Amino acid sequence: MSQYRTAVMRGGPSDEHLVSMQTGRSVIDALLDTQFQPIDITISRQGEWLVDGFVRTPEAALSAIDVVFIALHGSYGEDGTVQRLLDRLGVPYTGSGAFASNRAMNKVLTKEFLKPLGIKTPRYMKVSRDVTDVARLVDSISGLFGDRYVVKPVDGGSSIATTMVKGNAELLHTIQHMLQERPAVLVEEQIIGKEATVGVIDTLRGQSHYHLPAVEIVPPSEAAFFDYENKYNGQTEEICPGRFSIEEKRELGDIARTVHAAMELSQYSRSDFMIAPTGIFFLEVNTLPGLTPQSLFPKALDAVGMSYRDFLLHLLSNALERRSKRLGALSV
Repeated sequence: MSQYRTAVMRGGPSDEHLVSMQTGRSVIDALLDTQFQPIDITISRQGEWLVDGFVRTPEAALSAIDVVFIALHGSYGEDGTVQRLLDRLGVPYTGSGAFASNRAMNKVLTKEFLKPLGIKTPRYMKVSRDVTDVARLVDSISGLFGDRYVVKPVDGGSSIATTMVKGNAELLHTIQHMLQERPAVLVEEQIIGKEATVGVIDTLRGQSHYHLPAVEIVPPSEAAFFDYENKYNGQTEEICPGRFSIEEKRELGDIARTVHAAMELSQYSRSDFMIAPTGIFFLEVNTLPGLTPQSLFPKALDAVGMSYRDFLLHLLSNALERRSKRLGALSV
């Protein structure tokens, strides 16, 4: 059996550094004693590449690597930055390509791209730092979609910096505070209902885009929403398959597959939803969803009888196949 030196890339300069470290650790442990020999490449919060504790250039770190498992989350990992680097160096990797990753990372671009497909999303408005009269804009927003809002970064994951607010005064304060740290924020109407997430895996069980069962997410009663803390503290109830109607399950799976295919995502993704009396609302898509023991994707894998290790081997084998097909096409 061929052996492949497999770089597991984790950490990174994003706010999701710690979650990425946990995802990478889980991947490394699962790949032990397989044909994919894991090599731990840690990227520090300052952007330094570390191999065995020594700082290396990306070129040196990847010089003898056959394939990369990208276990990064957030900026640098999910915005196309590291994918562009790996493309330039000719190293195959798991997950989506640079362009698709960059577009999916931006919640506004994603919404605008999917709008012609008839996919329902919460009403929203992007607020940039260059807006001269934020108070007046807040009045306009309240006139458009009521007095309950979700304010979040335009890009980013794990619900970091996401805030639920009520009323114009609180909305104004939240926007002004967040714009001190980022060039723009996204304001959405708050959808009240049940929360769900659906994973998609390419080329599995005879399907081009196989969707996993919808996971129902039930945060603690005292929590305002499924925030960063409740994603990883073990207090949230995560039910798979979720307690949804047959029609809701079908629609959730169909939308997740449509988003994955339309946005030209590769290998796997996870789409998040709110289910309200007025319908199913798509929230965002994650191109590198968390793969820690507490993460949602592994729970859905378990529900369909696919082991975590088999899933990782599927992704890595597919990454090598994509490279072989690409090289074959170039040689014709």
